[in-house]
Amino acid sequence: MSAPVGKGISEKPSHITAERFYGQGVVVTGAAQGIGMAVAHRIAHEDGNLVLVDRSPLIHEVAKQLQDAGAGTVTSFIADLETFEGATSSLEFATQNLKHLDVVINNVGGTIWAKPYQEYTEEEITKEINRSLFPTLWMCRAALPILINNGGGTIVNVSSIATGGINRVPYAAAKGGVNGIVSALAHEAAPHKVRVVATAPGGTLAPERAVKRGPGPEGEQEEKWYQQIVDQTIDSSLMKRYGTLEEQAAPICFLASEEASYITGSVLPVGGGDQG
Repeated sequence: MSAPVGKGISEKPSHITAERFYGQGVVVTGAAQGIGMAVAHRIAHEDGNLVLVDRSPLIHEVAKQLQDAGAGTVTSFIADLETFEGATSSLEFATQNLKHLDVVINNVGGTIWAKPYQEYTEEEITKEINRSLFPTLWMCRAALPILINNGGGTIVNVSSIATGGINRVPYAAAKGGVNGIVSALAHEAAPHKVRVVATAPGGTLAPERAVKRGPGPEGEQEEKWYQQIVDQTIDSSLMKRYGTLEEQAAPICFLASEEASYITGSVLPVGGGDQG
């Protein structure tokens, strides 16, 4: 059993708000595929100046595809955001390539294994936390001084409704940590005119990943554990389905934009009614 798959991103998003990010500098991490790439497409077509960050060289291809999507510029940078050095080097690149940094969208993360907690090894637990908590933690730390110095800005983190799911306790703990970052950092950052928000995506249809998150289910038992996640995701959604990449990108872009200027410290569930 593998994750349910869906169509990729069309050349132009179905819905755009023209010039919404015109003149703004935006960093999007984890933009080589999936939700991050969908967000990058949306902002490029809405005329933002983009720096796309990922550890996969595929990020350069995405940036090239988006060069002429809108009035803004698009550049790309390879970094391992599980390290503070990766985060700081990404932001250094961004400040060198953007006239002004306004928005940082932290999208790196994703569950690696799917099984009951007692089946996880110490090494697997550590890898899950490193994958889905530290990239956001480091990027927030690296971005905050820059945004404060710039007179304000917005940080959008991508959490997950899996904080209320099954067979992914380490991943849920990591994303619970992301929620904690939003709540606590919003208090500290507000006096500096920096907003901190997040979405919590539910199950999302996407093409087969070019870069796999993990080994995938091995054997009948692991396939059953993964199927339990799929079933629970659909059952918990009031709409009884997975979402699309564009349905996840839209609220992220809204929260990143000036339309959401009076929203901070909030985590918006985007799971068809599943509150996580």
